[in-house]
Amino acid sequence: MKLEFLTKEESNRQQQEEFLKLSPAERFYAFLDLSYRLKDFPLQKKKNNISDNFVIEINYE
Repeated sequence: MKLEFLTKEESNRQQQEEFLKLSPAERFYAFLDLSYRLKDFPLQKKKNNISDNFVIEINYE
């Protein structure tokens, strides 16, 4: 097992290089996957269900 310690800049550069190696279709699917996984990310602000605005809500269940 190898541990590697990187600075934030080095880590970001490495992630960007790996992402740019993907084909355009793979990048799109990676974006969709990230978007889907963000639905489970904890929110700091609770949703206010009372609103006068038109809201489109997509449930992935």
